[in-house]
Amino acid sequence: MLTRCDWCSDDPIYQDYHDHVWGRPVTDARDLFAKLCLDGQQAGLSWITILKKQPAYYDAFAQFDPVRLAQFNADDVDRLMTDPGIVRNRLKIESILRNARAYLAMEAEGEDFVPFIWSFVEYQPQINQWAQIKDVPVTTAESEAMSRALKKRGFNFVGPTICYAFMQATGLVMDHLVSCHCHDECRELARTFRVSQ
Repeated sequence: MLTRCDWCSDDPIYQDYHDHVWGRPVTDARDLFAKLCLDGQQAGLSWITILKKQPAYYDAFAQFDPVRLAQFNADDVDRLMTDPGIVRNRLKIESILRNARAYLAMEAEGEDFVPFIWSFVEYQPQINQWAQIKDVPVTTAESEAMSRALKKRGFNFVGPTICYAFMQATGLVMDHLVSCHCHDECRELARTFRVSQ
């Protein structure tokens, strides 16, 4: 039987996410944008709730294409408020549209989202060696800096805790516990990984 991080339940969806997604470096701009938006949706909820709704989110939000999302209007928000596949919270729905506009504004100013995100860990994953789940932080100086920078650029639902969860999920930090079967593989992946500035 495989040993996983303590936060991972016996739900097959969660286990697959833990084993194949969480903690592995992401360098695709659209994927980073989508993950940031999805992490914002979990505010006040468990991640498994959003994870199970993830396919519906991609369908509802134009595959997280910022250009298409920026064209959504009040009628689209009203429509999304009736979609049972997503969390029907108006502020959270509007936040994805707002984040799309912020993303496009960065792009228009020549600011590449990928190196911007990775700059908070100096363009390479931070490798941690946590023995217990209680040792893992919920915020760090880096996640606080990322939160401030994103908010300054017009993003919302990007507090320091959400940003740290995002950093964990997208491999900016490698937080698999040392006892986890993914730890060694993800540590080696992180050691050889670097993002171009």
